[in-house]
Amino acid sequence: MSPAAAKAALRAGVRAERSGEPDAERHARDAARLPHLLALAKGHDAVACYVSLAPEPDTGALIEALHAGGVRVLLPLLRGRRTPAWAWYAGPGTLVPGWRGIPEPAGGEAEGLAAVSLVITSALLATRQGVRLGTGGGWYDRALVARDPDALVASVLNAREIVTGLPVEEFDVRVDALVTEDGLLTADGLVTEEQDPPECRYHRRLFRS
Repeated sequence: MSPAAAKAALRAGVRAERSGEPDAERHARDAARLPHLLALAKGHDAVACYVSLAPEPDTGALIEALHAGGVRVLLPLLRGRRTPAWAWYAGPGTLVPGWRGIPEPAGGEAEGLAAVSLVITSALLATRQGVRLGTGGGWYDRALVARDPDALVASVLNAREIVTGLPVEEFDVRVDALVTEDGLLTADGLVTEEQDPPECRYHRRLFRS
């Protein structure tokens, strides 16, 4: 089976599993994940995120919390575009339906991903080494090429969706960290703000004062 075919089969399986999860369980995972996302975003003035649609892990509460705290939030513009484009979130009630009904900012295109120091992406599956299986089409793989070289990239998913291996193609871009309901995971394992920096080589990059 080709990598592309293997990825398609994996995507179908994860989507079926997510769709079959009771709402109460999904909401509990979302509530448990949010503090870890906020801890990761602490100290960043500008963050790129995506607008989730159920049954994806929720990002709506994160976007609102960041905006309320004065953090600029950059969101994808998807409608009618294959080349990655972004716009700043302007607050509650300002999003409009975009491609496949995914909400997006109504304002004009922003300067792009290089303006942020943290990028939060979607994922269906991922490995601890940062290999990420996205939703298909390679949008984030193309978008991440334009990120600031020092920016952190983290994917949001469920703990059960972290796997030991995934098919990889030459254009796949790895991420620095994974955020689940259990916490923040890197190749070094689960990371917390309370760890002493020498104990984890990712700590200084992941958490800001």
